[in-house]
Amino acid sequence: MSENGDLSVASGRPVRLVPTPPGFWTTLLGVCTAVLAPLFGFLVGSASRAPEGDPLLGPLYWGLFTGVIVGGLGVVAAAIGGRRLWLHSHREDLEESAP
Repeated sequence: MSENGDLSVASGRPVRLVPTPPGFWTTLLGVCTAVLAPLFGFLVGSASRAPEGDPLLGPLYWGLFTGVIVGGLGVVAAAIGGRRLWLHSHREDLEESAP
């Protein structure tokens, strides 16, 4: 606050807001899903009680199986997002090489 009581802000370096490139959030969410899905599958499978009798495949197996399938979908999403991100950042290079 200055001596006369106004709330003026000293000028500084200008801030330029740039949006995230396409594919960034898809890549980030895909990587997080690929890492965390098998862990959550293991958690859910180990927290589930086994049914009575001798089941062929227990809940731990099904939890891990589901987590690996969801994690694989996360890898696919990360690959698609990474491709979009790469194409966006190399768009000028691709346009120059086109005949």
